[in-house]
Amino acid sequence: MKMNRVSSFWILFFLGVFDAQSQSVKKLHENAILVDTHNDCLTSLTLEGKDIASKLTVGHSDLYKWGKGGLDVQFFSIWTDKTPRNKEGFYKDAVEEIDSLHHIILRNPDKMTFATTYREVKKRVNKGKLVSLIGVEGGHMIEEDMAKLDSLYSKGMRYLTLTWNNSTSWASSAMDETLNPDKLRQKGLTEFGKQIVRRMNELGVIVDLSHVGEQTFYDAIAETKKPVLLSHSSVWSICPVFRNVKDDQIKAVAKNGGVICINFYSGFISKEYDQQQKYLLKKKDSLMQILSFAAHEEDTMHMKKLWDLYYDSAMNAVRPSLEQMVDHIDYIVKLVGDKYVGIGSDYDGVSSVPVGLEDVTTYPKITEELVRRGYSNRSIKKILGNNVLRVMKANFK
Repeated sequence: MKMNRVSSFWILFFLGVFDAQSQSVKKLHENAILVDTHNDCLTSLTLEGKDIASKLTVGHSDLYKWGKGGLDVQFFSIWTDKTPRNKEGFYKDAVEEIDSLHHIILRNPDKMTFATTYREVKKRVNKGKLVSLIGVEGGHMIEEDMAKLDSLYSKGMRYLTLTWNNSTSWASSAMDETLNPDKLRQKGLTEFGKQIVRRMNELGVIVDLSHVGEQTFYDAIAETKKPVLLSHSSVWSICPVFRNVKDDQIKAVAKNGGVICINFYSGFISKEYDQQQKYLLKKKDSLMQILSFAAHEEDTMHMKKLWDLYYDSAMNAVRPSLEQMVDHIDYIVKLVGDKYVGIGSDYDGVSSVPVGLEDVTTYPKITEELVRRGYSNRSIKKILGNNVLRVMKANFK
C-alpha cells in the first residue's frame, strides 16, 4: 500500500512538471511574434472559390486555423504560372489576387488587417488580428516594365521574388540555371535586373531570392544595399535540390543581414523523399504496367486511380518529420547564428508537408521542438518572427 502511495506521488509530480513545461511553451509561443513569409492560399483556395474566412475542410489554411496556430503576421503570396490566367497578362493576374486579399480583409475587419510599413506591423500585431502583407512571387509579373513594379508597390507589394521557376529576360531562375542552362540567354542579372533591385531598395520592397539561380543570387546580393529575404527555401547540404541554398549562400545572406525562411515542402526537407519521388516518376510507365497486370485491369481511368493510390501511399511512407524540418533551422543557426533564419512554410503551395506540420494549426509544435533542443526564449523569438521583422524594418519606409 505504501509503495502505491509513493508511486502515485511521483506520477502526479511528473505530470505536474510536464504540465508546467507545456504551459511555459504555450506562453512562449503566444508571446512571440510569429511571422510566416510565404502562403499560397490566395491561388490555391481563394481563386478556386474557397472562403478562407470560414472553417475549410480542404487546404492548409483558414482564419480559424491561423488563430489556433498563433500566427501574427502573414505574407500572402501573389503568384501566377508561366502562362497567365488572364488574357491581359501576368500583371493582371497579380492585381486580381491582390484585390481578392483586400476584399477578404474588408469582409473580416475583426479578424484581419493590412500593413505596408514596419510601424503598422508593430502597431497592429498585438490587436488580435492577422496582420496581412503582400509578397509577389515572380518577376515575370512586372512584365519587364518598371512602372508596373511601382504600381504593385502602390498596391501593397512588400517583397518581390525576382524569379519563380521560370526565368525572365533580366534574371535567371534556379530551375533554369540547374536544369536548362543551354536555354538561357545569360545567367544572373542583366543591367535592367540590377536596376530593378536598385528600384526595389528605393521603394522599400524586400529583395526575395528564393527560386533564383546561384548567379542571380550573387548578383543581387552584390547590388542590394538592404537585407534580403529568402521567403521559402531550405538547406542544400541536408537536401540537395535546386531550390535549396548552399553553405556559401547562407553565409552571404548572413553577411548581408538577411533571413532564410525554411520551406516545409517534404521534397525540400528530406533527400529520401526527393529521391523516392524521382524514382517513382521515372519508373511510372513500367510500374503502371506491373499494377495493371496485378490488378487484371485495362481501363485507363481506373489505372490512373490505382497509380495515384500507389504513388500517394509510397510517398506518404517517406514523409519527413517535424524534427527533420527543424534540422534545417538548426543547421543555419550552427553555421551562421540565430539571426538569419525564419519560417516560410509554403502552406497551400505544396503537395506534401512533414508529419506533425499538417496545417497552420501546428506552428506551436515548432516552438515546442526548439525548446526541447535547448534554444533560449530569445533565440526562439528571433526564429519565429523577430528576424524577419528586422529585415522589414531595414527595408520598409
